[in-house]
Amino acid sequence: MDDRRIVRGTRFLPVNLQDMAERGWDRVDFAFVSGDAYVDHPSFGHAIISRVLEAEGFRVGIIAQPDWRTPKDFLALGRPRIGVLVSSGNLDSMVCAYTAARKKRSEDAYSPGGEAGKRPDRATIVYCNRIRELWGDIPLVIGGIEASLRRFSHYDYWSDSLRRSMLVDSRADLLVYGMGERPIREIATRLRAGENVRDIRDVRGTCYRAGDEELPFDSVELPSFEETVSDPAAFTRSFQLFSREQDPVRGRTLRQKHGLSHVVQNPPAALLSEAELDAIYELPYVRTYHPQYENAGGVPAIREVQFSLVTHRGCFGGCAFCSLFAHQGRIIQMRSDESILREAILLTELPDFKGIIHDVGGPTANFCSPSCSRQLAKGTCADRECIGPEPCPHLRVDHERFLNLLRRLRTLPGVRKVFVRSGLRYDYILLDRSAERIVQELCKNHVSGQLKVAPEHASRRVTEIMGKPDISVFRKFRELFFRTAESLGMRQFLVPYLMSSHPGCALEDAIELALFVKEMGYTPEQVQDFMPTPGSLSTCIYYTGVDPRNGTKVTVVRGDREKRMQRALMQFARPENHRIVEEALRLAKREDLIGKDPSRCLIRNGTRAGATDQRAIRRPSKNRADAFEPRAETNSRAPSTERRRKSGGSRRPSGK
Repeated sequence: MDDRRIVRGTRFLPVNLQDMAERGWDRVDFAFVSGDAYVDHPSFGHAIISRVLEAEGFRVGIIAQPDWRTPKDFLALGRPRIGVLVSSGNLDSMVCAYTAARKKRSEDAYSPGGEAGKRPDRATIVYCNRIRELWGDIPLVIGGIEASLRRFSHYDYWSDSLRRSMLVDSRADLLVYGMGERPIREIATRLRAGENVRDIRDVRGTCYRAGDEELPFDSVELPSFEETVSDPAAFTRSFQLFSREQDPVRGRTLRQKHGLSHVVQNPPAALLSEAELDAIYELPYVRTYHPQYENAGGVPAIREVQFSLVTHRGCFGGCAFCSLFAHQGRIIQMRSDESILREAILLTELPDFKGIIHDVGGPTANFCSPSCSRQLAKGTCADRECIGPEPCPHLRVDHERFLNLLRRLRTLPGVRKVFVRSGLRYDYILLDRSAERIVQELCKNHVSGQLKVAPEHASRRVTEIMGKPDISVFRKFRELFFRTAESLGMRQFLVPYLMSSHPGCALEDAIELALFVKEMGYTPEQVQDFMPTPGSLSTCIYYTGVDPRNGTKVTVVRGDREKRMQRALMQFARPENHRIVEEALRLAKREDLIGKDPSRCLIRNGTRAGATDQRAIRRPSKNRADAFEPRAETNSRAPSTERRRKSGGSRRPSGK
């Protein structure tokens, strides 16, 4: 690897005994076992946690993507002096390996060269069981998104069953959930002082196992694992109780019985201060992948984040299909502008930097402060969402800090462009009295040809379940966006994320979405199927068929045939989909949408997938629209693939 790519003389953490010897170490304090390849960058969880511990004086080594079929890779650093940390990586290992159709993925962006199959299914469990075989009762702590969202009884889509807490199946001592910097510092410090890991039971942001006689007296009991397995209503009650307590201010201790023992969740970790977040993101990261991956072509995941800036954590969007509330929380934790600017200056010093900051934001780019003034003192509301599907009257709407930060970034020496690609809540923009000015500034300076937005669906019944605004709000934003771009003399596009087969979406709702797609002159090249990932409200609804918020029954599509129908309806213009679209329309008794009138019908009458269609499949149009355009009703052209690539446009990864 070219040494010029490494920031300010920093070096990677040890990955083998030779690296340790060069530092004069005979042992590491902690080995961090990760399902991701080792990328020393603040967008990768193993890098953050390891650097946080390093800053506290601990010796940390990395065991990245070990071959779980043999003990060899786990012994690369010898036996750690204090303990082992385990994470499946930045994604749940099942989401990383399988599509929504439960088919194996052909690529893994977090592995060298994008190679799939470098981590096992349910990686956290597999790694931990191997470690127990090697080192018996060594202190073992699990964390990351996989462990975090599987900390209680949870629905596992890939086995179509409820599974036990990952703490139980992994045989780990502690599970760190959510943002782990504060808990891991406390755990490591107490272990270093000689405290037995089985006595560390009071750290916020952690889970542990306990017998009946060891339970905290004031904890909230969830229905047991056995109850949730036998009764979907018990699983619904469990999710209700769980979701109410995931707040760092008002959250209470939870417990759930698994057989003869209990899984106990301490209240969420306290919020990180601005200064603490600044310090975390300014640790000495190398900011690239380990040189051992150079021959494989590097690690693709770094490309999206290497020249991007994380401004905050948390999201108050309230999307039902997202489990962020249970991991990062609903209260925004923001870095200081000065820290973000310092990181931006650091990026300009990298030889690979071309003058473009690819993204500025967090889970939702334009959420830059807590959604209301009471949250820091009293926590979030247990029974009220902040913004979706309807905004709370106490919602604080302010984009000035966000805009001022963007202005300062684009004036830095060496910075030519500053783009926002992590996604914006358009409904939040429209709530701002300065919406027109905000959109104008974004279009003029921060849209790289395309702006990502997420209406998700057109049916009111579906968007209400999703926690998303009515599609009329998107229409209003769309009109403002294109009017603004035109006034600036700019040709820009909206890239909308739409989802098929979400709970509540019956065939008639999918047809409504298809008609919306037709109206907009839009032909999506990629369809996002709903994937029931652990921890989300939508997953609870998918499994039980009941909305826990109101107890109403919800239509859930589980059969592959109807799922294919819903996907095909979103791509009705493709000849290869005509047969299944016709089947869907006839099943829904919407034959009025089959005919020769292109202004009214989705497909022609009697269309079959024959020779003509096959030719179309072999030679797809290079100009097929995959983004909303101004005047899309009369103009179906879209930027070519090459133009999208150069402009930095990107799509949401599957499973997100």
